[in-house]
Amino acid sequence: MSIAKYHLSSVQASYGKTLGVAIDELSITAGGLYVLEGANGSGKSTLLGILAFLNKPDQGTVSFDGVPVNWTRKECALLRRRVTLLHQRPYLFSGSVASNVTFGLAARGASKTMVQNVIRESLEKVGLSGFESRTARKLSGGESRRVALARALACKPEVLLLDEPVANVDRASAALFESLVVSLAAAGMTVVISSHDERLGARLGACMIYLEDGKLAGPPEQLPSKALPHCEEENDAHS
Repeated sequence: MSIAKYHLSSVQASYGKTLGVAIDELSITAGGLYVLEGANGSGKSTLLGILAFLNKPDQGTVSFDGVPVNWTRKECALLRRRVTLLHQRPYLFSGSVASNVTFGLAARGASKTMVQNVIRESLEKVGLSGFESRTARKLSGGESRRVALARALACKPEVLLLDEPVANVDRASAALFESLVVSLAAAGMTVVISSHDERLGARLGACMIYLEDGKLAGPPEQLPSKALPHCEEENDAHS
């Protein structure tokens, strides 16, 4: 039986009088690959912020690994070590690619040997082997996005949340991103991607979560996939 990494029940979040999301019931399976699809303003970014423990909902319950989240500052800080959100326009620090990739690890007191190994492994995963000494802010848009992804992977998160990762990047970078997220989910990482690309879910064999005006347009839909049979259509939420 598949285990729910997240379970949301009666979750609602608003910005003033504007509804962000209103989700009656949603489960996200551990090791699943999901695509959030919806128009601008449909609630994709709001939902990602909740899943990243950055935005506390106004009401409702969010459970992580079966444990309800209390949203205390200490608890959220610990949970954020297990979940990484990669924004559409990630910020790279001045300095080398290597220093950017290891930023999170250095903050956690990792050893020098471990850091060097992680730099090499993370850059290899995103197709940037040998870029360690490159100046981060002189990279192309696609390369910058890859470095940010390598930085996210360096911390070995249990959950990877991606906000429009293939928007406005070159074809090679987009293909690498897509191949990589499939392999990460196949290896057990939970991956949730927001996208405007209506064909992305089919290419990935992902479980689709359709948002419309902040609500689920229907239960999640598993698209055909031989590699990732992770999604259970156990959610009965409707808008």
